[in-house]
Amino acid sequence: MSFLDNYFEISKNGSTISREIMAGMTTFATMAYIIIVNPKILEAAGIPFGPSMVATIISAVFGTMAMGIYAKRPFAVAPYMGENAFIAFTVVKVMGHTWQTALGAIFFGGVLFIIFTVTGIRSWLIKAIPKSLKNAFVVGIGLFLAFIGLNTTGIVSIGVPGAPVHIGDLTSAPVLLAIGCFFLTAILMARKVNGALIIGILITSCLAIGIGVADLPQAFFSAPPSLEPIMFQLDIMGALNWGFISVILTVFVLDFLDTMGTLYAVSHRAGLLDENGDLPHIERPLLVDAVTTVLASLLGTTTTGVFVESATGIEAGGRTGLTAVTTALLFLAALFLAPILTMIPACAYGPSLIVVGMLMLAPCKELELDDISELVPAFLVITLMSFTYNLGIGMTAGFIAYPLMKAVTGKLDQVSPGLWILCVLSITFFITCPH
Repeated sequence: MSFLDNYFEISKNGSTISREIMAGMTTFATMAYIIIVNPKILEAAGIPFGPSMVATIISAVFGTMAMGIYAKRPFAVAPYMGENAFIAFTVVKVMGHTWQTALGAIFFGGVLFIIFTVTGIRSWLIKAIPKSLKNAFVVGIGLFLAFIGLNTTGIVSIGVPGAPVHIGDLTSAPVLLAIGCFFLTAILMARKVNGALIIGILITSCLAIGIGVADLPQAFFSAPPSLEPIMFQLDIMGALNWGFISVILTVFVLDFLDTMGTLYAVSHRAGLLDENGDLPHIERPLLVDAVTTVLASLLGTTTTGVFVESATGIEAGGRTGLTAVTTALLFLAALFLAPILTMIPACAYGPSLIVVGMLMLAPCKELELDDISELVPAFLVITLMSFTYNLGIGMTAGFIAYPLMKAVTGKLDQVSPGLWILCVLSITFFITCPH
């Protein structure tokens, strides 16, 4: 046990081995849905479900384990939600490309990330972002998380044109369980009970099974399907077609922004940022993200990156790479225990997303609300992240609005060269993105 403590510097970070393991379990519990949801979405693009599930798990195991051992950060890595839908429904269904060519675009995006990371360009661009936008990222991602939790649990439902969202069925058992789980978790946190999030998830899961809202699995073990139908099936040459450049650019920008925003948000919550608001040794988690994306394309799945659900493990006390290693081992177990590990219902894990989203509103007090040149970009970031259901859209809007507002208020000296590059990249993204 002393080896774990020394390697991950657990005591130095004010944590304990048991707390780190509990945090890893919490992170896994809130993101285990990706094991089923990602392959289900990609199935619409023609990628077979079974092999896609295995590719999803192996990508998560590799990325999260590397994040823990190499980067020594409590962040989980897996195929991104949003990017998978973009590939399945826009690139394949609307634009008519094959999923093999789409994976080729993801491969190129990952290679570009590796180049940008090892040359230091990626971290330089991230450090060029002003503190006000970084704080807006945290708040926006918090609201995004809360909205996902509210919608997943059914507390908020998709509405109709003119009223796109409305309150869910508050008389239904799953919604009532979700509301109860939220308050149970909040009460446990108020009482400073360690493991409040995972306790809420486990108790609600048991209650859901007891009243028939969730079912016990028909089998407890299952052999993983073969990866052969999708592994190494990407069409690299097809992605080199000039007409495919917009897809590669979109994949690149979305992953760049999602990873950047999520890294900052979860690091802020974990207290891992330095006095300048930067994440020390940021190249390590960025390189893990880039290499895992390349691996994912070779395995047969979509862009990977740091999962925003990592914030739940951080809230449970995770501060070191042992949290990520624990999550990675649970994903590895999911290759054979998928029926058990994926039976956690939305009414059990969804409230933890709401709770963490709520806690991520703390940087609101650091926003300069009396300076319109700071307020407008921050407002666009926060609102568009949630209202477009896309982190990248909110961030790119902020990168465009910040220089614009500084220019019209005579404060161009506050805009760094790196931010101008991000502004141009964001404008190019909106022009070329196949919406």
